[in-house]
Amino acid sequence: MSKNIDWQNLGFSYIKTDLRYVSHWKDGAWDGGALTEDNRVHISEGSTALHYGQQCFEGLKAYRDRDGSVNLFRPDQNAARMQASCARLLMPPVSTEKFIDACEQVVRANLDYLPPYGTGGALYLRPYVIGVGDNLGVRSAPEFLFSVFCVPVGAYFKGGLTPANFIVSPYDRAAPNGTGAAKVGGNYAASLLPGLEAKERSFADCIYLDPETHTRIEEVGAANFFAISRDGRFVTPKSPSILPSITKYSLLHLARERLGLEVEEGDVFIDQLDRYTEAGACGTAAVITPIGGIQNGNDFHVFYSETEVGPVTRRLYDELVGIQSGDVEAPAGWILKVE
Repeated sequence: MSKNIDWQNLGFSYIKTDLRYVSHWKDGAWDGGALTEDNRVHISEGSTALHYGQQCFEGLKAYRDRDGSVNLFRPDQNAARMQASCARLLMPPVSTEKFIDACEQVVRANLDYLPPYGTGGALYLRPYVIGVGDNLGVRSAPEFLFSVFCVPVGAYFKGGLTPANFIVSPYDRAAPNGTGAAKVGGNYAASLLPGLEAKERSFADCIYLDPETHTRIEEVGAANFFAISRDGRFVTPKSPSILPSITKYSLLHLARERLGLEVEEGDVFIDQLDRYTEAGACGTAAVITPIGGIQNGNDFHVFYSETEVGPVTRRLYDELVGIQSGDVEAPAGWILKVE
């Protein structure tokens, strides 16, 4: 039986669900893992995750299909990205099979928290790996913990598919050859102050420029950036310090294969925004948030509209959300049914 939750007014905040998955790595191997009711993590005070930031995480969603079944969206891609993050931080990888099995177990154990079809909500899954065990020096941890928990969520940005305004930040999200392409907590810790300053000025979040020249757009808060050029191309930044968004690459595919657009990963210069008619932020949490305008110094550039969603952005959103909820046929391998 579903929980007593106001599905129509879900935000993006923590709600304790019934069970989560936990597995430990020690002496060179992961154990079999198990579900637990305990939502507290018990680790050594010397854990490298606490002192040296040796940790990474993922985010993916389960959706209720029109027919009542449950869809996981491209979990193999999240598994691959977590493996890359683990490699960057000298942590043992979680195999794709183990990662997907853990996600499926958590979904099945918390079905009462899965928002009904048509509500716009989803069950957000948060897998993570952290370095644990007794330690003091700067080195890789002697033990590791892999866990997956879930939370029912609605829209990440208030208002759902309505344009939001953003401001260019003077801060850097990540170093040029640092951990920007890995989904690690340090990148997000660095974004807290810039994000707060943006919100204090009534913007949804901030725009980060490339850390080397501060001339090219890289990310939008905790999401990737895309734009539609005046000649009808789907354009998104390319940089070694951008997190490779699964949503972004899904949109690249859909723009090319379903909408017939030319697609391009390349430079998006902050002083050439007039080349684009629409823009948006995209990611698992945000899905697609249309960008109404960008404040860059004293200049405020408006794209399609501050109040209305552009036609290409709308089509991309409908295609992506339709695939996730089972209303639109998915490309091969994109949807995993949780049995």
